[in-house]
Amino acid sequence: MTLRYAKTAFIIWLLSVHNPILNGQASSWQQEVAYFISVNMDVQKHQFSGIQYTTLYNHSPDTLDELHFHLYYNAFQPGSDMDVRSRQLPDPDPRVGARISQLKPHENGWVDVKAVRQEGHILDYSVSGTLLSVSLKRACLPGDSVRIELNFRSQIPIQIRRTGRNNREGIDYSMAQWYPKLCQYDKRGWHTDPYIAREFYGIFGNFQVQIEIDSSYCLAHTGILQNPGIGPCNKPLPLNSGNKRTWVIRAEKVHDFVWVADPDFVKADYHRSNGCILEAFYLSDPSFKSSWSQLLPIMDSAFRFIEAHYGEYPYPKYAFIQGGDGGMEYPMATLITGKRPLNSLVGVATHELLHSWYHGVVATHEGMYPWMDEGFTSFVESETINHLRGLRLVPGQLEDDPHRANLEAFAKFAEQGEADPLCTHADHFKTNRAYGMGAYSKGALCLHQLSYLMGRKTFLQGMLRYYQQWKFKHPEPEDFFRTMEKTSGLELDWFDNYFVHTTKRIDYAIDSLDEVNGSVRCHLSRRGEFPMPVEILVLKNDGTAIRYYIPLNLMRGGKQFPKESQVHTLTAWSWVNPHYMLQLDCRPEDVAAICLNPERQLADTDPSNDCYFTHSE
Repeated sequence: MTLRYAKTAFIIWLLSVHNPILNGQASSWQQEVAYFISVNMDVQKHQFSGIQYTTLYNHSPDTLDELHFHLYYNAFQPGSDMDVRSRQLPDPDPRVGARISQLKPHENGWVDVKAVRQEGHILDYSVSGTLLSVSLKRACLPGDSVRIELNFRSQIPIQIRRTGRNNREGIDYSMAQWYPKLCQYDKRGWHTDPYIAREFYGIFGNFQVQIEIDSSYCLAHTGILQNPGIGPCNKPLPLNSGNKRTWVIRAEKVHDFVWVADPDFVKADYHRSNGCILEAFYLSDPSFKSSWSQLLPIMDSAFRFIEAHYGEYPYPKYAFIQGGDGGMEYPMATLITGKRPLNSLVGVATHELLHSWYHGVVATHEGMYPWMDEGFTSFVESETINHLRGLRLVPGQLEDDPHRANLEAFAKFAEQGEADPLCTHADHFKTNRAYGMGAYSKGALCLHQLSYLMGRKTFLQGMLRYYQQWKFKHPEPEDFFRTMEKTSGLELDWFDNYFVHTTKRIDYAIDSLDEVNGSVRCHLSRRGEFPMPVEILVLKNDGTAIRYYIPLNLMRGGKQFPKESQVHTLTAWSWVNPHYMLQLDCRPEDVAAICLNPERQLADTDPSNDCYFTHSE
């Protein structure tokens, strides 16, 4: 594609799509970006040349005299920050390990910036690892825009983490983090974190991407193909550019763009009743063809459950693409390894799909708050998979509480004293295990404990309200907790502080029973430092049961129980007092057992002291 054509196409597209869709929001300002990217692939050398026009619409109140871009491919070189960090961790990700340190020059990844221009002027720039910094000739004022032209050449690394060529399942190109991506600028300023294989944060905007590649390749991608006459995958196609053809793709209101290329892709489509199209791209492996052929109808059922409880998916398509090194989310698409039995394939596909809500649309800063993406995704994944089990679409028994296994696993981990606070930046957890247990397990547990605090019905109302209020706005923890406060009428700042900013544990116990004036008095204690409301079940010898609820004074309210529940709400337990006396309206000889946390919803790290039996069997 000629430079003149690329420039003309960019101008036409920019005039047609620019609309300050994210400006003027009631809550806060958001930056907006438009990309026009044209690349020419050399599949013999595993390199591509590119021209990129990046237009930033500065909705901030600040004047910007520089821009910064991520150059992710530069992480795949011996001695890079990703390489050094991986080799220093006590438990490195086995997909990375020391592999980067062993890359040869033709296996490296790199981005060679040839020139940077603004309004025809050559700009000064510097490259430091995975960061490109550009000094503007003319500063970008508040309410103004700036367009930067980048000329570059890149080499695609062998597949190590998420992106690269020739992955272990035989996919030729998994093109993630492949273009110079404008760093986010928000109320905290620039976010220029070096890439060390963890999380991402980007500006919402529009993409037009033109990919010139050998005609034998089938492409899967974010966005909508603009020249469908190029022909579908699975069929021989005529050439339109010598031995190459150009794929023209557009995506709107997204913060990233991924594409995958392989000549042997099988493509399947599924049209949902609301018009959304689901796609699957995979290699025709007889061992796993059955799993892939069943995937899309099952994921339609997953979509329906998720949208009914957590909000509507806003894009016209979603693609499940075999590629990458496990599972990784991108707008309107995911890369997942595909040699899996059906249960595993549905599990990873559901998890990555759910990132569309918390990474793709709500789009919290994953680096600073990974638990608000990975944890929320993991929580809803457990509920969705349980729903699919109930429909008998995947193997397994329907569970009363699909989060219990996670609760128990995290309680064991917390007892070991190896956890970092959830407020730790994703890149700075001391171990990979601490990151995984924090971002995924404790992040999911945050929602589980809020459901316990608020009641299931109110909790679901809050989650739906959070998604609807904060989609496309990059919310932070205080935005989430304030939304849940407004929904429940409870104060939750104490919970935010304990759960997110500390590693303090929850542990309540029944210490003893005694008799006062013919009635049972139960001595309760808080042995952990994390205060919470508690629920108690009293089992009587005649088979009846009495339920009690003790709210926490910091909540300034209590949980809403279903009307049919007969629960006695008692005086609130003050957080400063480690002890509480519970007077029961029954005689000692009537009581068989008293149990704290009878439904095992409270994240109590020592359940061994939760029950008191008045006599042994």
